[in-house]
Amino acid sequence: MNHEQQAAWDLIKRGTVEILPEDELQTKLMSGKPLRIKAGFDPTAPDLHLGHTVLINKLRQFQILGHEVTFLIGDFTGMIGDPTGKSATRKPLTREEVQENAQTYKAQIFKILDPKTTVIDFNSRWMDAFSAADLVGLAAKYTVARMLEREDFSKRYAQGDAIAIHEFLYPLVMGYDSVALKADIELGGTDQKFNLLVGRELQRHYGQTPQSILMTPLLEGLDGVKKMSKSLNNYIGICDAPNDMFGKLMSISDDLMWRYIELLSFHSNEAIQAWRQSVTDGANPRDIKVNFAKEIIARFHDTAAAESAHHDFVQRFQQQVIPDVLEEITIDLTESSILLTQLIKQIGMTSTTSDAIRMIKQHAVKVDNVLITDPKIQLHGGMHFILQVGKRRMAKVSLS
Repeated sequence: MNHEQQAAWDLIKRGTVEILPEDELQTKLMSGKPLRIKAGFDPTAPDLHLGHTVLINKLRQFQILGHEVTFLIGDFTGMIGDPTGKSATRKPLTREEVQENAQTYKAQIFKILDPKTTVIDFNSRWMDAFSAADLVGLAAKYTVARMLEREDFSKRYAQGDAIAIHEFLYPLVMGYDSVALKADIELGGTDQKFNLLVGRELQRHYGQTPQSILMTPLLEGLDGVKKMSKSLNNYIGICDAPNDMFGKLMSISDDLMWRYIELLSFHSNEAIQAWRQSVTDGANPRDIKVNFAKEIIARFHDTAAAESAHHDFVQRFQQQVIPDVLEEITIDLTESSILLTQLIKQIGMTSTTSDAIRMIKQHAVKVDNVLITDPKIQLHGGMHFILQVGKRRMAKVSLS
């Protein structure tokens, strides 16, 4: 590879977990031919969060390199319901729910992708035209034994839990999407590996060159442990208000900050390495975090909003009356994380966890001056912050 090809390959590999097969993808990229890149999104919720953008950022990188990107909205598969990671049959969405959610995606993704070179498609375009005979023919190309190799299906089968026949259709239809689009490359999260491989196999059945697969990691949420999810309330929505985004990003641990930067920042690997070195040489990680927070807010709002959010954050800290000497508390965690309510009780700021929950519900708890409203929030090792409970109880807390 020449220097330009190596730079392109490094860009595509950045932040990926697995590429299947890697040499095959590299050959396709080195061919100089514009490739058809596909990524599917089920419109199960109307709003995207930063976890979703890990994959969308990768689509953008392929666009920069001159490839054809299709943002596929699975309005048909959304009515089946993705069984990935589910321990029970998932309730399908109605056509109306799917369409309503799908419409909100368009404005959101163009905060990252180039609208001029992005194709938005819906898999109902070909699946609605499928006859019963077509669907039977598709089902004939995959076996029940292969379906039961899928981890969530095999666990449910072994436990005697119900698996509805329509759930087997999800990976088949998702795989057929690659056939319909003649995809050269498909992107997906690590939890979608089985579905992505089905696409490769179906393309072989239909006489196409099998797609290469590129998998991105699932971004941890604000707790640093579980994947970012609205249902877990550990997410940063790309439609969140600038001040909310800034406060949430500033609340992540110094260790988690680098994970977010690697997967979400548009700065080069060289620039990020320089930031790491500056921290090693004594720079305050908070300064790096501030710049990163401003980059994210500018992307989804604008530069003025980012500067304003930073200013407001600083003002809130300056207005907070912090004693000259704060008690410093170090907690050695016995597990990877701890509920904030348990921590508050453990360090003696309340006598019971029930009191801690009550204080949170009364909007009397702050972490680094960010108001906490969720009693279920978890903290993890490596975090350093100022904890305030009520008006006068404050401490510098370090978790290890």
